[in-house]
Amino acid sequence: MYYKHKLYKSQKIKIGPTSIGGDAPIRVQSMTTTSILDTEKTIDQCIRIINAGADFVRLSVRSMKEAENLRIIQNKLRDKGINNSLIADVHFNPKIAVAAANIVDKVRINPGNFADDSIREKLIPLLNCCRQSGTAIRIGVNHGSLSNHILNKYGATPEGMIESAMEYLRICMEENFFNLVVSLKSSNTRIMIHANRLLVKRMMEENMNFPLHLGVTESGEGEDGRIRSAAGIGTLLAEGIGDTIRLSLTEDPENEIAAALKLLHNGKGRLKIITDKPAWNEYHYSKRKTNEILDIGGRNVPVVVSSIPVIKGTKLDDDAIIADFLYSSNPDFHLVHEKSSFITDAPGWQSHGSEFNKLYPSFNREEFMKTSYRSESLNFIQIHPEEINNHLLDNLTEFSNIVFILLCQPGKRNKLIRAFNLLYQSGLPVPVILKSEYPCSDKELYILKAASDLGMFFTDGLANGLWLENPNFPSGENVNLTFQILQATRARMFKTEYIACPSCGRTLFNIQDTLARVKNSTHHLKHLTIAVMGCIVNGPGEMADADYGFVGSGPEKITLYKDKQPIKKNIPAQYAVEELINLIKECGDWIEK
Repeated sequence: MYYKHKLYKSQKIKIGPTSIGGDAPIRVQSMTTTSILDTEKTIDQCIRIINAGADFVRLSVRSMKEAENLRIIQNKLRDKGINNSLIADVHFNPKIAVAAANIVDKVRINPGNFADDSIREKLIPLLNCCRQSGTAIRIGVNHGSLSNHILNKYGATPEGMIESAMEYLRICMEENFFNLVVSLKSSNTRIMIHANRLLVKRMMEENMNFPLHLGVTESGEGEDGRIRSAAGIGTLLAEGIGDTIRLSLTEDPENEIAAALKLLHNGKGRLKIITDKPAWNEYHYSKRKTNEILDIGGRNVPVVVSSIPVIKGTKLDDDAIIADFLYSSNPDFHLVHEKSSFITDAPGWQSHGSEFNKLYPSFNREEFMKTSYRSESLNFIQIHPEEINNHLLDNLTEFSNIVFILLCQPGKRNKLIRAFNLLYQSGLPVPVILKSEYPCSDKELYILKAASDLGMFFTDGLANGLWLENPNFPSGENVNLTFQILQATRARMFKTEYIACPSCGRTLFNIQDTLARVKNSTHHLKHLTIAVMGCIVNGPGEMADADYGFVGSGPEKITLYKDKQPIKKNIPAQYAVEELINLIKECGDWIEK
């Protein structure tokens, strides 16, 4: 069980026999990808999800016939001794939601398509049904499917997401229905984090304290999907926000549970809660103002730093993903690579390293303050968060060519927040590179933990670089993970960005195979964002940032989008990847491998 101290005190509610919110453990769930009408396949998948450790299983329900089959599925699971609650996921049709509410323990509705007018008239029958049957409701807002009246007033913004939820919650409050969960999801981690923080603030202002379900939609598969999910979910959990979670991976659904449990475990078994109030605006992105020193700080994207075992005369592979700055304790080396600059310890640089081009010194705090021999262009100061104080910052105001390398301990985010608070309060515009070393040999745990620990410092625009070390993995893997975290937090793009939904019963083509084929054909197009979406519920909206979109439009049919506009409709799925390539070429965005 994974508990947390709650800065946001959510109320406890029941989903069938299981409590969520309040002092209950954080619950995990996944969603089936089978058609509900295929009873045996759906039951088998539910069992796999539950055996993996899920508390709940969610199923997409699109018709009255599917709603009625929920009862058969639930009864057969009960006959097998499985009592975990099922959740019906309903879009577009309030009557289906009412039918499902008479069967399962929780119904998720989407304010973006439940009712665009006469909301109260359509919602109250569901509230009355759920009150009578003891069924909970999740008000589940998706950034990609906001209603027209919300979009017209607020646009596709965190404020729009919040108001979409609040107008439903206010009706529920007026009707004295409190058996509620709320979620605000987006494929954009920055929007997801800021929207949930602002939702908590707004609910507290209106005397609401409903439990929160967290997730990053369309996060994709493999490492990218886990990193994006951890950067969003892990950031909020560390702030005491969140009562249930789902990692929306384009993989078999039971894989989501294994990753979610590792994220909650976070190497210790308990979450480390941030208690310090930030000095910056935590509800809207604003990059911290810093000096621009060479390629660091100012308007530059965050840099990547890496340690290397240097051998004199080593030449780096031109095709490798190379860090912007490479560190070695040995200043007497000549690495040939035009993409990178180099860092070495200050004593070695002062002895004879200063004669080399693109080589810069790294001091500790005492070394820097005592010496008069520094680089004229760039000096790094490696410093622990607790060493930062007003006296030190006052003494550094005369230097405009320093960069802090802030030494982080995994899970110690409070110390980092205190350090950034002091920087904000002092107004010292020194750029900050975060350096963190992880000892874990489990690769999945490593990437989940690093993204969870460090993601917020980039979604909030605080840090100017990242340096990851893990002795259990080659330097190249650490560098790649560093770039992946920066991309997941929208801080720096280094490869093709894929937005891919996890699939559900609404998806009518094999999305895992399709995503693999799309990636295989387009992975070299590093300037593009490509969305692969299972259906129209969230597809067109969640791919708003995408250059090209690939959306299921019917059984084995695909519609291709360019900049949110449908261009080629109802293409047979087997030809869709080829047609996507043709569309990219027609629009002049194709680059030969």
